[in-house]
Amino acid sequence: MNFGEILNKWERTQSGASGKSDMETYLKKNDIYDKDSAANKPSAPGEKRRRLLSSRPDDILDIHGLTIEAAWSSLNDFFTKAKNTDCKKLRIIHGKGNHSDGKSILRDLVLKFTEQCPFAGETGPEKSANGGTGATWVLLKQ
Repeated sequence: MNFGEILNKWERTQSGASGKSDMETYLKKNDIYDKDSAANKPSAPGEKRRRLLSSRPDDILDIHGLTIEAAWSSLNDFFTKAKNTDCKKLRIIHGKGNHSDGKSILRDLVLKFTEQCPFAGETGPEKSANGGTGATWVLLKQ
């Protein structure tokens, strides 16, 4: 519903009413909020982080099946591009290590890379629907 529709509806309800109520009461009663004023309110501590963690990644890189050298080079290019395009959250698919004698070599490589990368922040395993332990999310430092 755009502002014009909201205003027209409010004016129609006010024309038949015996007493006039203010716009805030009308908006609240009809569960309509002002996006601009909500955006200006300070958010609760950690709210930005919670939103980022629950959001979809801005970009995804699939490195499973690559050699260590090729994966490192891909990670370097991927993170550089992500930083230059103001990405906030990334997903790296590295596999679970089922074809590496039970140890995920590429997952360890991703962790090592993110520890050394100056603009990689918090990391963690993805939810099972997004690859579980076969994928890692990364929040970039802003």
